[in-house]
Parts: sequence; C-alpha cells; structure tokens
Amino acid sequence: MEQLPLVLGTGGAVLLVAVIAVRVSIRVGLPSLLLYLGMGVLLGEAGFGIQYDNPELTQSLGLAALVMILSEGGLTTRWTAVKPSLGIGIALSTVAVAVSIAITGAALHWLLGLDWRMALLWGAVLASTDAAAVFSVLRSAGIGKRLVGALEIESGINDAPAYIAVVVLAEGTTIDWSLPLLVVYELAAGLVIGLAFGWFGAQALRRAALPATGLYPLATVAVCVVAYSSGQLAHASGLLATYVAALVLGNSKLPHRSDTLSFAEGLGWLAQIGLFVLLGLFASPSRIFESLVQGLVAGAVVLLLARPVSVLLSALPFKIPWREQVFLSWAGLRGAVPIVLALIPLSSGVPGAQELVDAVFVLVIVLTLLQGATLTPLARALGLAQHAEPHEIDVDSAPLDELGAELLQVRINPGSKMHGVYLAELRLPIGATISLLVRDGTGFTPNKDTRLQERDQLLVVTTSDARDAAERRLRAVDRAGRLARWKGESGQ
Repeated sequence: MEQLPLVLGTGGAVLLVAVIAVRVSIRVGLPSLLLYLGMGVLLGEAGFGIQYDNPELTQSLGLAALVMILSEGGLTTRWTAVKPSLGIGIALSTVAVAVSIAITGAALHWLLGLDWRMALLWGAVLASTDAAAVFSVLRSAGIGKRLVGALEIESGINDAPAYIAVVVLAEGTTIDWSLPLLVVYELAAGLVIGLAFGWFGAQALRRAALPATGLYPLATVAVCVVAYSSGQLAHASGLLATYVAALVLGNSKLPHRSDTLSFAEGLGWLAQIGLFVLLGLFASPSRIFESLVQGLVAGAVVLLLARPVSVLLSALPFKIPWREQVFLSWAGLRGAVPIVLALIPLSSGVPGAQELVDAVFVLVIVLTLLQGATLTPLARALGLAQHAEPHEIDVDSAPLDELGAELLQVRINPGSKMHGVYLAELRLPIGATISLLVRDGTGFTPNKDTRLQERDQLLVVTTSDARDAAERRLRAVDRAGRLARWKGESGQ
C-alpha cells in the first residue's frame, strides 16, 4: 500500500505524456507507438532501472490490449466505407498471410540458416499488420476510402490467421492435410460467433433500459470481450470474433451510439499506450543491438519481397491498378502485434525465441520509421491522396442521436478544386447543410454567395440517411470542382 501513490503517480504521468505524444506523432506523420516504446525503454533497465522480465504476463496483457484495440477498430469502422473493399481486404488478410509466411520462411531459412519450423515461425510472426498503427495513421492521412477500407479490414482480420499459425508452429503441431481444415474451422467459427454476438448484442442494447447513459458504452465493449472469450473457449478465433462483433455493433442503431464510439476510442488509445509502454519496458536494449542484423535482414525480406508478392497475388482477381498495389504493399504497417505474437513461442520455451523477440523489436522500429514517414508522400506521388476528406468529429451528441443527425468536419487543403467554389455550387443533398465556416481563425455562418477558399474549415450538419451522399459530393467537388458531375466524378 505504501507504493500505491508512487505507482499511480507514475502511471498518471506516463499517461499524460503519452496523450501529448499523440499530437506530436500526428504532426510528424509517425505512429505514436514509437514514442510509447521509447517511454517504456526509458522506464526500464536502461533508464530509470525498473526491472521487468515476464514474457507470460506480457503476452497475456498484450492479447488483452489487442482485444480492446480490435474492439475500437470494429466499432469505429463504417460498413459503407469498407464494403467496396471487402473482397480485397479479405484476400489480404488470408491469402496474403499464407503467401507472406511461405516467402519469409523460405528466405530466412536460406539467409539466416534457420531450421524450417523456426523460419516459418518468423514468417508467421511477421505476417500480421498492426491494427493500431493502421487505424491511427491511415484515417488521418487523406488516403482514398477504398484503400483505407482494404487496409482496415486486413489489419482487423489478419491477426486471427497469423495467431493460429504462430500457435501451431510454436506448439510443434504436426503439419499435415488436416491443418488447413483446422484453420478454416477456427476462422469460420470465429466469424459466426462474432456475427451472433454483434447481432444479439445490438438487439439487447436497443431493448435495454439502463439507468445511466454511461452504462451503454460499457455494455457494448463487454459484448466484444465476451465474443473473444466465447471464440477462444470454442477453439475458434477469438480475435476474429471480437472484430466482427464490434463491426456489427458499430454499424447498428445503438442507443447513445456517439457516446459509445467516443468511449471505445478512448479505451483503444489507453490499450495502445499501455501495450507499447509495457513492451518497451520488457525490451532489453543490449539484446536488441545484438539482434540488429537479423532484424534488418528480416525487415528487408518482408518489405521488399514477401509483402509485394503477397499483395500482387491477392490483388489478381480484383484488377487493382498498379499504383494502388504499390501503396498497399508499402502500407503493411507493423506494430505491437508481431511483438505480442513473438512472445508466444518465448512463453512456450521454444529454442531461439528470445532472438526472434529481439529481432522483431528492431524490425518494428525500423519499418515504422521508414514506412510511417513516407506513407503520405508516397500516396501523393502515386496520385492517391485526397485533399479534403470528411471525418467525424468528437461531440457531445446525445441530442444528435435523438435527431438522427451527424456532424462532419471538412478542411480544404491547398490544391483542392473546392477553392473558389460558391457554397450554392456544392449542391449538397437534401438533409445536409454547412452550418459554420472557419476562416483564418474566425467562424461565421455562410450563405449561398460565400466563396470557399483554401484552408477553410467547414462544419456540415447532415441527417444519417444523407451522410454518405454528402461525403461523396464533397469528395467529387474536391477532385473536379464545380463541374464534377459533368466530368463524371462521383466521389467514390
């Protein structure tokens, strides 16, 4: 009890610094996980001297945090935004994972002299993209919704097959003809369990008369957690069940939905911060430097060979343009998930697992610096970045829930064809209107003769039914100007 004030004070201080770090990471265009990892390392043996070396506890807490991150990702993903990308997203999260494991395993078997099981284990650990990194970077990067949707689906689903592969390889399970059937069962059962919990949870929450508004977000997240537990107990994929249940709940007409999404977002940030600081605390800088060469070799194989080939093969049936394939290849962000997966063989006592964990730390840091810093410039160079992308803002929106209305914030960036367009020429659908325009720090209510300018910020009030049409129209004018319809621009 005497240590409680110190522990709570340290935890609160770390959380405050981490929250400030979010703004820094957004400005520099890097996932904040690097700053959190650095904070953990600073607190650990190389900094303030906190000794922490418990792989089993780290793995358990890591999986718990991943459940929260997937819950937040599913709840805040809009089905209408990702539906057009469903096919390629599923292919990236299944076919690409298998191809990446095979290519990475074969390359590392040859380059690093690893035995086949350990080489494939490296491939399985590195096959999964990171949901936290993808959600935090891409949603604010101005990338077209088709690509963002595909990458969000991939990062939300591919943890499941990668986790199954790591467990199978770490436990030394015999690899024979029955293994593909086992994988299919676990994924299919996880999907069904997630759909069931999402649908029944939404029905129950709509009919419940809870005594306080704050209980609805808690109940919603609890449904996602129970979906994970049920999936694991059924020997299915609990991670897939979590994401699917959250996706169904997030796209249902839940009471106090906006409050629920805000709560889930905060919980997701807390899980990310706690997970990355914990992983940084667990890391040993001396061992990481010893694994520098192995980590760089593995990172080069994943980034330059395994990821591009897996994307190419996954995209073949969908006729994805080469520019989008290049971006999909480069946007396979790695984060905490590979580190958490690497802890599974370490906890099981697999020989060589410590070297795997240390090399993954190196790989995650290097790839995050490289990919995170170049992702948005690459999208612009490929002509894939959007200038003015509407997105939800945080509001106290219980009255909006009752009205069936939503708010959108739009920033008109330099180069947008929206510059010079009169408000009347936007021709927003019935049910949507611009209620506030902020220019040079001054806000005013615009009229039909107001002419939009670069760096203007618009607050759009729209009914839920008109929201998608309003977003499409805004994107169309952003790309083609006032004559968007005549130029065949639909804003998709």
